[in-house]
Formats: sequence, C-alpha cells, structure tokens
Amino acid sequence: MSRFRRTLALSLAVLFIAPAARAQQHVAGKAALEQALQNRVAEQQADREAIRSLLRRPEVKQIAAKAGLSLEKAEAAVATIPADDLRELADQARQADNDLAGGASTIVISTTTIIIVLLVIILIVVIAD
Repeated sequence: MSRFRRTLALSLAVLFIAPAARAQQHVAGKAALEQALQNRVAEQQADREAIRSLLRRPEVKQIAAKAGLSLEKAEAAVATIPADDLRELADQARQADNDLAGGASTIVISTTTIIIVLLVIILIVVIAD
C-alpha cells in the first residue's frame, strides 16, 4: 500500500510540474518568435528601401524615360512585392546601385539589371491590378 501511495504521489507531482515547465518554455518561444518577426519586418523594409533607392537614381530615371516605363508605378509597386521575390530584387538593386555609385565600366550589365528590376516591378503592378 505504501508503494502505491508513493507511485501515485510521484505521478501526480509529475502531472502538476510538467504543464508549468512547458508554459515557461512557451513564453520564451513566444518572445523569440516576436523578435524573429520584427527582424524579418526590418529586413523587408531595408530591402524595399534598397529598391526605392535604385529607382530614385538619375541614371535609372533616364533609362526608364527612354524605355517609356513609369517610375511612379514602379515605386508604388515596391510595397506590393511578395516576400519570395523581394530578397532577390533587393540584392539586384543593391548590386546595380553599387555599380552605378562606383562608376563601374560595365554599365551595360548595370543597365540590364535595372531594366530587369523595373520590368519585374511593373509586372507585379499589372498582376496586382
């Protein structure tokens, strides 16, 4: 009988302690999740700003004007770029911006990159409308 009581007491103790321990882990997990979400939002904002920065460059405005592309629509569309495409477009925009800022001699590649970025943004606008 004494052995039964000890086993029952031990089982009940485990049942009462386990949920409390699990709840503490959940709180830590929630804080980490919120931090990860804030980091991702900040990354996406930085990516969108990198694209907008490229679109504001005089060289890009000149290329867009020659190609008959609307930079106003492109800038408005930056906010609607899906997360899947955002990182890739931002990387391309940063590379083109660095090439243009550094006076790269490979302006043909930079121009091609700019046009690709603009076309993708405009396609996203057309699809979203």
